[in-house]
Amino acid sequence: MTKLLLLTLAIGLLISTSAMAQTQVIKGKVLDAQADYPLIGATVTLAGSEPVKGAVTDTNGNFKIENVPVGRQTLTVQYIGYKSISVPNVLVTAGKEVVVQLKLEESVEKLDEIVITSESDKDMPLNELAKVSARTFSLEEVTRFSGGRNDVARLATSFAGVSAPDDSRNDIVVRGNSPVGLLWRVEGIPIATTNHFATQGTTGGPVNALNTNLLRTSDFLTGAFPAEYGNANAAVFDVNFRNGNKDTYEFTGQLSAFSGLEFMAEGPLSRANNSSFIASYRYGIASLAATGTTAVPYYQDFSFKLNLGETKAGRFEIFGLGGLSNIDFKGDEIENDDLFANPNEDAYVDNQLGLIGINHLIRLNKTTYIKTAFGASTNFNEYQQDNLVKNAEDVLLEKYNAVDASTRESRYTLSSTLNKKFNAKWSLKTGVLIERYDADFSVIDRDNRANIPDDDADGIPDYYVTIRNLKDTYTLSQLFAQAENKLTDNLSVTFGLHSQYLDYTDDVILEPRAAISWQMTANQRWSLAYGFHAQTVPTPVLFFEEEISSGVYERTNEDLEFIKSHHYVLAYDRNLGADWRLKTEAYYQNIFDVPVESQSGSYSVLNEGADFIFNERGSLVNDGSGKNYGIELTLEKFFSRGYYLLMTSSMYESKYKGSDGIERNTAFNNNLVANLLLGKEWAFGESKRNALTFDTKLTTAGGKPYTPVDLEATRNNAGREIRMENIAFSERYNTYFRWDVKFGVRLNSKNKNISHQFFVDLQNVTNRKNEFVRRYNEVTDHVDLVEQIGFFPDVMYRIQF
Repeated sequence: MTKLLLLTLAIGLLISTSAMAQTQVIKGKVLDAQADYPLIGATVTLAGSEPVKGAVTDTNGNFKIENVPVGRQTLTVQYIGYKSISVPNVLVTAGKEVVVQLKLEESVEKLDEIVITSESDKDMPLNELAKVSARTFSLEEVTRFSGGRNDVARLATSFAGVSAPDDSRNDIVVRGNSPVGLLWRVEGIPIATTNHFATQGTTGGPVNALNTNLLRTSDFLTGAFPAEYGNANAAVFDVNFRNGNKDTYEFTGQLSAFSGLEFMAEGPLSRANNSSFIASYRYGIASLAATGTTAVPYYQDFSFKLNLGETKAGRFEIFGLGGLSNIDFKGDEIENDDLFANPNEDAYVDNQLGLIGINHLIRLNKTTYIKTAFGASTNFNEYQQDNLVKNAEDVLLEKYNAVDASTRESRYTLSSTLNKKFNAKWSLKTGVLIERYDADFSVIDRDNRANIPDDDADGIPDYYVTIRNLKDTYTLSQLFAQAENKLTDNLSVTFGLHSQYLDYTDDVILEPRAAISWQMTANQRWSLAYGFHAQTVPTPVLFFEEEISSGVYERTNEDLEFIKSHHYVLAYDRNLGADWRLKTEAYYQNIFDVPVESQSGSYSVLNEGADFIFNERGSLVNDGSGKNYGIELTLEKFFSRGYYLLMTSSMYESKYKGSDGIERNTAFNNNLVANLLLGKEWAFGESKRNALTFDTKLTTAGGKPYTPVDLEATRNNAGREIRMENIAFSERYNTYFRWDVKFGVRLNSKNKNISHQFFVDLQNVTNRKNEFVRRYNEVTDHVDLVEQIGFFPDVMYRIQF
């Protein structure tokens, strides 16, 4: 409430001081789309300007347009022999210069003069080798969409084929696949997760440590991705940090009820070689209502990127990301409907994540370059649990430490890619990725285990049992090559091969990829893609130590092979006008060599990732299978004339077979996911420099399958929950529904290079209590329903200067 009052007072003051028109700078670089070399003499003009405002690129491909009115502008880019593009919806504010990177595609037909084509495909990915199931996303989209909590992972849930009906976490379920199948890449370096409070082997969490103010336009791929990407069966988040402003110092301050307080600075390091820096620090205490628990989570993160400019030895960039988070669950202080805590336990969770890396790019000639990256990352989790021994009157009698667990996985990554453009038709991309893993897992337990004696009958097991004490290293090596042949300006083919070798299991896999894209008419495009993908078994499963006799533990899963899948995707895109697009994709994914139990049972690794922890099993074999198939529909009106609209729907099936051979729903088989997003801006003030904004999002999804609790068996097992695995995932939670509404204002200050943005995001305005889980409650001795988060208002204020 205090934050809301302060922000309301601040916005009132800012409105009163905003009075006069303001201009800004648009600058950037124009590059060849295939080889990334600068295009000298390309013209960039501001559409609709009178007199015409524009610039011509210099010998480095740079351009600069000054005195651009604030508001939304359109850029037109032209170059002889290349397809010209029109880039609409460039948001210009008073507080920050606009820096863009524009890429033109060389015409196969060798145009003798500039030909103005239609507006650029605003949904197409940056990676031109991705012909299907890929989408680019920008900083503005992350901050614009309602209900997103300024989280790039939650942005993806608005896209077709993506489901995340869980308000407490940002796990990304793509086409029925487990979130474990997602690959995060930051500046080309694979990283286990980008989230605070993430546990080993998972990719999601309650709060993302990626600061969206630091990101540049990046790619999200959902299937049959190019040969460049490996060790993923579901999707790829290919995220990049932007460079700081190389000409002037700029600052951003932000306060949000969910993401916390942050400050960012950027500017030149040396104007002589165009070097720059950008750095951001954030400290957050998430609102109680937003996290689904009365325990208060604390988190902080720091991100940066140093662009050291062009040198004779090439271009060097240094980047990094670090995060700390912790939360204490006190059993006596939580409610029975708490999403995570247990009233008979005190639990303490600490997390650390970090990434440091360096990129180097050197050109061998105009059309050939090598990009090399080296990075080191770590992900540390510690969990401590104290059990509370109470009498029948719920009075605390004793408190003892029951579980002490920690996991640390560090990676040392070397990546090098050669990119070669032979001519307008042919290009090649090939590279190597080597990851050295260092794992250190430890678990000691005396949590009421049946095989630990209690000789003094005080309710406390007499000693600890070491469940896991693992220190090991292993290396995953990947090679790839992918070529593109543009047969004509309207027909292109890509084909490639990815390979992986895991020295821990001595497992080798070859993965062919291919795609074809046909621009049938000026407004219609067909695409077809195939990909064979493989992923290593998650480390909590691969390194699981099974108790084979009393007190004796062995790794019984260490021989498991890659999990493999065939992806088939058919896509159709149709432009319904200058700003409207219709897109549909049909897909089929066949998954095999899935780890399942050696004895007849319903367990499958495909269902892991549905919770914070893994349901670990031993003596697994690669005999399981699964399949995902469905159709996706997207109707989108890109932002123009003051509004945008996005409608997505996905109808799909996600099935699996365990070792018992019975086909069942996976834990992620919602069957239907649909989104409706709508936004409108009203410009006001002199020269229409300010704007009032309205955004809303409606989401619905079919109920998640779940396995019912065996209440009687649980009671006979000292309260340790047992589920009816013989009828696994046979029941469903109720349909998920949520409506978010967001109001905001964007202001450009009087005679100063200062801009302000303020919004109130009313999340789940109907206060619908969607079902979270049905689980055994030790207090009530029944299976109780735990509901998700109800209505929650998020507020944010941002200042740029």
